[in-house]
Amino acid sequence: MGDGSHRIRRIVVLSSAQTEPGGTKILFVTATRIGDAVLSTGVLDHLIRSYPGVRVTIACGPAAARLFNCVPGLERLIILEKQPLSLHWLGLWAKCVGRYWDVIVDFRDAPLTYLLGRRRRLSVTRHNRPERQVERYASALSLDQPPAPTLWIDDRIAEQAANLIPGDSKVLAIGPTANWRAKTWRAPYFAELAARLTGPGGILPGAKVALFGHESERPMAQELIDGIPQNQLIDLIGKIDLLTVYGCLERCDFYIGNDSGLMHMAAASGTPTLGLFGPTRESRYGPWGDHAAVVRTMVPFEEIFPADFDHVNSGSLMDSLTVDMAEQGARELWSRAEGIAA
Repeated sequence: MGDGSHRIRRIVVLSSAQTEPGGTKILFVTATRIGDAVLSTGVLDHLIRSYPGVRVTIACGPAAARLFNCVPGLERLIILEKQPLSLHWLGLWAKCVGRYWDVIVDFRDAPLTYLLGRRRRLSVTRHNRPERQVERYASALSLDQPPAPTLWIDDRIAEQAANLIPGDSKVLAIGPTANWRAKTWRAPYFAELAARLTGPGGILPGAKVALFGHESERPMAQELIDGIPQNQLIDLIGKIDLLTVYGCLERCDFYIGNDSGLMHMAAASGTPTLGLFGPTRESRYGPWGDHAAVVRTMVPFEEIFPADFDHVNSGSLMDSLTVDMAEQGARELWSRAEGIAA
């Protein structure tokens, strides 16, 4: 399984010059955060497959923008930089008003997109039902079965990923960071879990350990970087862009990480993905797919996340999730993933 070839899908990327002139014109307005943007891609994939010769314009926040560089039929990528008085929405309207759109999908429900000429406008209904985020996005299309999130890469990125994650050994991928510390499992726990899973009797004996994260998160991950034997370590934190990360995740054999955008990218890649949860709801943001699972803290969400929770200054609230619990979750998911593959 080391090269991930049983999972990798390649879709030919169409430039605007290659797209049929009369193709369906879609405006897809999606999230600022990486995780939500990834979870919305199942709907985008469904639309692309439904309309041959599609011409896609995507609007999203700067953090998520690079996820969409290789979307088939991509004609334009509009980066929404937040501005005072919500003027970024006026900027989006100004960039899009001169065209009649076949489909507008607006997952931000921006009022100004109602003023754009279109045949159909789709969005999600806001409610308080305990629904998975993927299911919320799929409700815009009234689909019985939510389409699985996916991302697209080209041959150049695939080649870079193959150089970084060669197929000569199995690879355990770890995402040890998150956008706030309260939902990060501590580095010594990750190091101990990696040692168990890649040691004799583990699910991936002798495997390499690949670490992923943003360059700004490197200080947060340094203790784990130092805790993995150098002959086993593939340190990619802050060294590659988002789509190369995705290409690398496709080639890994198993992923473990905190609730983060990386976790959703791993699940979208088809790699067996174990998400670690504490002060966030897995019922809403758990990784999607039959090859994904979660392990959460013994302390329930309602106790970890009080009304006065301070996510900016709080340290880790994940300590009631033990290494034994995470190892058991990993072993159970590995057995299930092997059964699916067979």
